Amino acid sequence: MQIVLVHPQIAPNTGNVIRLAANVGASLHLVEPLGFSMDHRLLRRGGLDYHELTEVHVHADLDSAREACPGRWLALTSRGARRYDEVDYRSDDVLVFGCEATGLPDEVLATFATGERVHLPMAPGNRSLNLANAVAVVAYEAWRHLGFEGAGGAATSIEAIAAQPLD
Repeated sequence: MQIVLVHPQIAPNTGNVIRLAANVGASLHLVEPLGFSMDHRLLRRGGLDYHELTEVHVHADLDSAREACPGRWLALTSRGARRYDEVDYRSDDVLVFGCEATGLPDEVLATFATGERVHLPMAPGNRSLNLANAVAVVAYEAWRHLGFEGAGGAATSIEAIAAQPLD
């Protein structure tokens, strides 16, 4: 799984996504222009010490990101045709998110077929979720579909937890 942020503007959000990417075993691709520098202190703070635990790539444009990320591209947008939980996620999926203020630009959305546009449901009257939160919801759902492939440490399923002896 790969995560693409198109024109992210808020350093702490991107830092949080770096940490998330490390935790789900994904690489992160950022498409310029960015609203911050890669050495921004709040980017480092948001990602804690996870910057070295995942691959972060910066691309000059979306075409460069597409070349670097083969696989099925899914656009996350409030104008998506399918809910995020209706997708049969694959390990080669590339999850694409827009910037915090405006989401994915129309010219980017136009490159995705209707079935490749996915949305997160929200209560009426709301227009968006925090970018890092939206990425977390979708990335964990995708990873769940993949059986939490590569997870380590604590038990990763109800069955494994139930099988553990009680202290």
